[in-house]
Amino acid sequence: MGDGVEIRHPDLVNLYGCHIGESTKIGTFVEIQKDARVGRRCKISSHTFICSGVTIEDEVFVGHGVMFTNDLYPRATRDDGGLQSEQDWRQIETRVCEGASIGSNATILAGVTIGARAIVGAGAVVTRSVAAHTIVAGVPARVVGDARSTAPHREPVESPRS
Repeated sequence: MGDGVEIRHPDLVNLYGCHIGESTKIGTFVEIQKDARVGRRCKISSHTFICSGVTIEDEVFVGHGVMFTNDLYPRATRDDGGLQSEQDWRQIETRVCEGASIGSNATILAGVTIGARAIVGAGAVVTRSVAAHTIVAGVPARVVGDARSTAPHREPVESPRS
């Protein structure tokens, strides 16, 4: 845990075996699992789940209720009916690059990279990697804009209709 990390309610946060960079803020009801990495000066909002194999670089915003995954084909049991253990599946790495923002209730599937300063809209389901400076929204997430042309405090970009 780096210097200046702020955990709003430590008794309501579950952190184990992870790395948290300096000056990062972590909200209530967050779980960050072993082998996950969160960079410096990040904001991880309440009710977020960051599983093992996720790397979040510096200055990333993660909204409320964001869910990361690390397995594309999860199962509870093996073919013989026994419960799976860590040896029975392969963890898939996920990366969120510097300065990216992920909106509330987004789901990030295993194996994607969210590029530097990209924006993921609230409620999006990210099934493919997102290029740097790209805005994505919807289910599944689709490109809806360029973050370099969106000034702060402008009207939000609407999600595409399916």
